Amino acid sequence: MTKQVSSSPFLKPFFLKTPVRVVRPLQQRRHTLPASEFRNLTRQDAISVFEIEREAFVSVSGECPLTLDEVLNFLGQCPELSLGWFEEGQLVAFIIGSGWHKERLSQEAMTRHVPDTPTVHIHVLSVHRHCRQQGKGSILLWRYLQYLRCMPGLRRALLICEDFLVPFYLKAGFKEKGPSGISVSNMQFQEMEYMLNGQAYARRNSGC
Repeated sequence: MTKQVSSSPFLKPFFLKTPVRVVRPLQQRRHTLPASEFRNLTRQDAISVFEIEREAFVSVSGECPLTLDEVLNFLGQCPELSLGWFEEGQLVAFIIGSGWHKERLSQEAMTRHVPDTPTVHIHVLSVHRHCRQQGKGSILLWRYLQYLRCMPGLRRALLICEDFLVPFYLKAGFKEKGPSGISVSNMQFQEMEYMLNGQAYARRNSGC
């Protein structure tokens, strides 16, 4: 299931706002960062990931989908199932997934990665507080799903979400599978499924 990042067209640097200007050689900066890029996350990104996640979820539900140790674990075991959006080197949004092997998600799926399986469990999608209400979550999810379509053997993505997020995932192409058997701090979830079908969509203009 693992595939080198460089072989996927969806993970090549994606420039959103590259300024056009002429710079004299002596004025060039030694190190330049792309205005915007998408890439797999690494364990070195774990602190930034957890800070964004904690701010996004603890203030709303009091719970994080993943602890810092779990973030480190998944980014160590299956970094190819993650995707981060970076602007000028800073993480602004991310998705973390892992492999799963059963028809429905169970409590075990929350902390386990099963390699070489046709199903991806999307644990968390989060956007930095300063970048919300800009459509970044939808853009990142679209790019992630298209990236998964390029990975041999993957057939579907599963996730659980609260009721108020169901319309967001329906709009992205997910279908409802019904109430989830997973509960966290008495919160109830719906399980959602996205069929990958092993074929990449034609690349679209994301409008960003």
